[in-house]
Formats: sequence, structure tokens, C-alpha cells
Amino acid sequence: MVNLNFLMKKKTEAERKSEHIKLALKSQISEADTRFYYEPAINCNINETDISVEFLNYKFGAPIWVSSMTGGTANANKINNNLALACKKYNLGIGLGSCRSLLYSDEFLNDFNLRKIAGDNAVIFANLGIAQVEQLLISDKLNKISELIDKTNTNGLIIHINPLQEWLQPEGDKISLNPFHTISEVLNKKDINIIVKEVGQGIGPESIKKLMELPLKAIEFGALGGTNFSQIEISRNDNILKSEFTPVTKVGHTAIEMVDFVNNLTKNKNFKPLCNNFIISGGIKGFLDGYYLTSKINSPSIYAHASGFLKYAQLDFENLCNYIETQISGLKMAKTLLVPRF
Repeated sequence: MVNLNFLMKKKTEAERKSEHIKLALKSQISEADTRFYYEPAINCNINETDISVEFLNYKFGAPIWVSSMTGGTANANKINNNLALACKKYNLGIGLGSCRSLLYSDEFLNDFNLRKIAGDNAVIFANLGIAQVEQLLISDKLNKISELIDKTNTNGLIIHINPLQEWLQPEGDKISLNPFHTISEVLNKKDINIIVKEVGQGIGPESIKKLMELPLKAIEFGALGGTNFSQIEISRNDNILKSEFTPVTKVGHTAIEMVDFVNNLTKNKNFKPLCNNFIISGGIKGFLDGYYLTSKINSPSIYAHASGFLKYAQLDFENLCNYIETQISGLKMAKTLLVPRF
């Protein structure tokens, strides 16, 4: 049973009243969050509220996905181990960071080998960029994907489509083929579970439609508003005029826009998508954003935000658990007391 008391030191009534007096004049709120109706007279049994969800044929303890993180760096093993332990404890799913280094070497395999920590029932997906997948397709080496999934003991593969990042990256790979074609070919030739995501710009309506026509396990938004890898690459690239390229980072689609794209498509009775599962990510600041967006979308969904997990996973497992339990407690409160208005 999750309660905010796990973060709070209990005080006497006198201490509490004294704090109320000191803080009263500093606690006026002038701006309302108009996304919700607040219904305090209907149900207040917050701790008994069930926030578990069925997603990807797995029962998640909460509608939360740990978005793709890191590997192959000095601190990666600690971060990933903490995240894997948390996924086991709270029944959450996780996407690995880019597994490109594992295609031809097992040097950093221990950073990605989370199954032994997260347990047999956890949902874990490996991760490759569309450029690497295209190269494997062209060179007739798609068996490398199967080998990657086997060696990481994962449930499938995330393919991140990131042409803007690759264009801005000093070491960026050229993407020659239509990503839709590449992913279609992989699905035709290999019997594997695939999730497709962007990495900080989001996905426009025509691309969303094309992806939903494929038999993917899910589509992750990677929307505009969160960590922006195009901005990271501009900051790293000394060979470009940054003032000219920075406006490019603002091109894309927010999570709320993408929810509307999906809802507009699913309203069309003539549209028969093969993929209708979504991981809403990009600009998700906390449980209120996650609750609102997963409520608004008319499709099975969970939400993810990488930066929060990364911040606390770098510290220690206890801090990470406190962060996750804050999310869980907040989601229980929101589901009990708040009604989204659309």
C-alpha cells in the first residue's frame, strides 16, 4: 500500500499548526490546472485504488514504462541494475539503451544483461537505431537481430527512427531507405516483437498512420518536450553554425498533439490498424501528465519519462524507489479524485 507518509516525518499537532501559520501567506495558487475536474465528495479511498494495467500481454503494476537508457559507459552498469531491480519490484517494463555495440562484440554485454536482475516475467526490449537495422537488411545480416535478442534475453526489439538526430550528429549514419520499408522487411523476414519510437521530435500524423498499419507490438512517441537528441548533437557539433541550426530542434510534435493524431485515426471506422498500443513519452513531467494523456488516448497505453528515472537511478536504489513510489501514489490519487476533461 503506497502512501506519501513514506517520505514524511510525522510531527505533533502543535508543530503542524505552527507550520500552517508560517506557510499560509506563501501558499496562494493563482493558476489552475484545467485538465481535470476535482471530485472530493465521491471517493477518497486512495490507497485501495488499483492502477495496474494489461499491456503487451503483461500485467504492469502501474502504467509506467522505463524508457531506453544507456549502456557501454562507466556508470551504465549501476544505472541499469538499479532500473532492473525497480522493474522487478514494481512490475514495470523497460527498454534498453542502444545495443549497437553488441552487434559485433560482447564487451559491454553485462551492462545490458538485465534479465537475471529483473526476473523472468519482466518485459525488456533491446534497442537499435533505424540506420543500423537498415545496414543489417542491406547486408543480409538480419540474423544479428535475433542473436542480439537471444544474448540480451529480451522480449523483442525497439527500433528508434531518428533521421534528424543522425543528420545533426558529427558521426551520424546515413539513412538511405524509407524507414517504413526497412521495418516492413524486418517484420516480413523475422518473427520478432518490434516497438518503434522517435527520440525527442515526435512523429507526424502520416508517419503515425503508416506505422499503425504494421504489426508492431507498440509505438513509443518520443515526443517534443523532453530530452531532445537533436539539441544534444548540435551542442556536440563544432562544425556547424549553432545559431542557424538550433531552430530545427523546435520542429516536431508534442505528446498531446500525437494523442490527437492517434484518436483522429481510430475514429475512422474504415481504418483498421494492426498496431494500437502506445507508450506516451516526451515532455512527461510527472504522474499528472501521464494520467491525463493515458486517459485521453482512445487506445491501450502507458507512459514513460526517461529523465526522472535516470536522475534517481544514478544515485542509489532507495532514491529510485522513493521516486517510483511517488509516481505510484500520485497516480492512485489522480485516478481516485480527478476526472480528466477532454
